[in-house]
Amino acid sequence: MELRQLYYFVKVARKEHVTQAAEELHVAQSAVSRQIHQLEEELGVKLFVQKGRNLQLTPAGALFLKRAEVILSDLERAVIEVHEFLDPEKGEIRLGFPHSLGNRLIPQVVAAFRKLHPNVKFRFKQGMYPSLIRDLVKGEIDLAFISPFPKEHEQVCGEVMLTEELYAILPPGHPLSDEEEIELVQLKDETFVIFSEGYSLRPIVWEACLEAGFEPKIGFEGEETDTIRGLVAAGMGVSLLPELALYQSGQLQPTKVRISKPAVTRTIGLVHRSNEKLPLVAKLFHGFLLRYFKRD
Repeated sequence: MELRQLYYFVKVARKEHVTQAAEELHVAQSAVSRQIHQLEEELGVKLFVQKGRNLQLTPAGALFLKRAEVILSDLERAVIEVHEFLDPEKGEIRLGFPHSLGNRLIPQVVAAFRKLHPNVKFRFKQGMYPSLIRDLVKGEIDLAFISPFPKEHEQVCGEVMLTEELYAILPPGHPLSDEEEIELVQLKDETFVIFSEGYSLRPIVWEACLEAGFEPKIGFEGEETDTIRGLVAAGMGVSLLPELALYQSGQLQPTKVRISKPAVTRTIGLVHRSNEKLPLVAKLFHGFLLRYFKRD
């Protein structure tokens, strides 16, 4: 059995399509098919079955995928550890974070860290809360910024880095846009632009509205802070966004107003696998972040 066969198998399993897997691997489709066939012959079992235009893992294939992913992840970490042993300053940090931190926070902390450690590389993954936790547990990333911070989790642990206030954002010219602060109940008759299911900001906004005594009327749902902010600025409704998501230039921008009641906040934590030591370069970055946010 060759490592190349494992790489090809995992890629096909994730894409559920030989052609798409071959394109990402930059090899011929026939080469991928041949390696998968040889792997099945060596194992003595079918790993895939055809389902329409896609491939679907057999029960044996699903079992093998779990082990193959672990093997490849362990191999990747081993290579990183060897490189770090030779020179930690030339290692790679695999960092995950939600979309709402991509505009300002992540560029700021990475730029500050690279001033001290210019040769360290970064590999980033954006995602929603469940996918970031999954990628962390599977070993595809070493550290992740998470919101809200998971207080109890068997497989990950970490620290709260900051607690961030959420603001009401209103269309320009809205009757409340000139107020210094408002109570959330004052928006009970408004149409809300809110994040789609699965995004951590959605339940925070929803629960805050319920605490204020009303259920928000949802007019539009989005998956990016830019989309939410843009729709509000265009007069399509109101919303709540954290301050870090409001740093944007451009002519069409919503108005932000502080919410006095109830207080609406979110926690942002930094987490890692609880059953493993961090790679040296990730540990270096972790210590830097603890000092960075303590300073603020």
